[in-house]
Amino acid sequence: MPVYDYTALNARGRKITGIIDADNPMLARQRLREKDVFPVSLSEVSVQQATRPGKRRFGWLRFGTRVRAADITMLTRQLATLVGAGFPLVSAMDVLIPQTKAAHLQKTLARIRESVLEGLSLANALGAYPKIFSPLYINMVRAGETSGTLEIVLERLAEINERRQALKNRIRTALAYPIFMSFIGMLVLFLLMTFIVPTITGIFSDMHQALPTPTRILIATSAFLKHYWWVLLVLLLAMLALLRRIKRTRRGAYFFDRLALKTPGAGMLICKLAVARFARTLGSLLENGVPMIRALDIVRNITANRLISETIEKGAVEVGRGQTLSKSLEMREIFPPLAIQMIQVGEQSGDLEGMLKKVADVYENEVESKVLAMTSLLEPMMILVMGVVVGFIVLSICLPIFEMNQLVK
Repeated sequence: MPVYDYTALNARGRKITGIIDADNPMLARQRLREKDVFPVSLSEVSVQQATRPGKRRFGWLRFGTRVRAADITMLTRQLATLVGAGFPLVSAMDVLIPQTKAAHLQKTLARIRESVLEGLSLANALGAYPKIFSPLYINMVRAGETSGTLEIVLERLAEINERRQALKNRIRTALAYPIFMSFIGMLVLFLLMTFIVPTITGIFSDMHQALPTPTRILIATSAFLKHYWWVLLVLLLAMLALLRRIKRTRRGAYFFDRLALKTPGAGMLICKLAVARFARTLGSLLENGVPMIRALDIVRNITANRLISETIEKGAVEVGRGQTLSKSLEMREIFPPLAIQMIQVGEQSGDLEGMLKKVADVYENEVESKVLAMTSLLEPMMILVMGVVVGFIVLSICLPIFEMNQLVK
């Protein structure tokens, strides 16, 4: 059944917007008038618009919004609550559609409702929108429908998304201050080198004597930044564009993912964060009845690192041959030894799902504490670097003045 976007006037004469489903525009207008809503304009929402939410092109620029993870999490939590309270699935979606604030998600939800009314399962209806709902989401919903525990699965999906978003927000919050201060520091140094230093060092041009090496370096750097700062900007943008293009290739992405894991300090954090995401997702899938091989095929796409994804993929092949999960992952020497040992204990005790969640908790807490420790060290390091640079500038300016004083004496 088609879905229509409408702009209308209510009984008080106020303009309102929304969506409505009907077999044709005439029936859509009739249904609106029955609700004491008088349509001004009506346009059908295409499948392409629902599949590509909020994306519009203007020349080579793209405008619009995408479906946020927070919107999906809220929708999942509300749907779980309504289904758990005894609402039929279609009735629950009827309640949620007008309450969904994101217009693109509202249209998508209306399309999904129509698909369910036509006889599709919720998982199959969600599968028509892979850019909005991940394979993890779709397969967990399918498992919930098969086992008759859809409300429990939706609750767990909401918890997974909330935990992931909370961890991401805590890491972003910890990094926000150092990044902001670094930007301000570089901006202050740039203004100092391009406006203040040339004014002060201009007096040295009339001295007609050899300047100290630090002063010559300062004057040359200041002159270059003042006249050719745009060259640095162009080079930086070109380098970023080139790196982005290389990263889109298979070989380039593999190289950068390997480099990320080999980076001292940050590499171990990236690995542990990927392992935590892998463990929590795999545990939830297994707990909801998804077979091991299928679950491994799903989680390999959410690690955000090709080396770890390749390790999981090869591990799935070994599991299919009868090998245990812990032994399969241990062969590649990517996963931390503690994670392998905990998975092995879970397999031996028969509580692999519970142990995988403990692995996720351990590494999420460790990553968060490490990030906080690193950011606490970044602040004094930034102050030290700024102090060294400013000290060099002051020394370079003062050295010729000291030499002039000695000549006068």
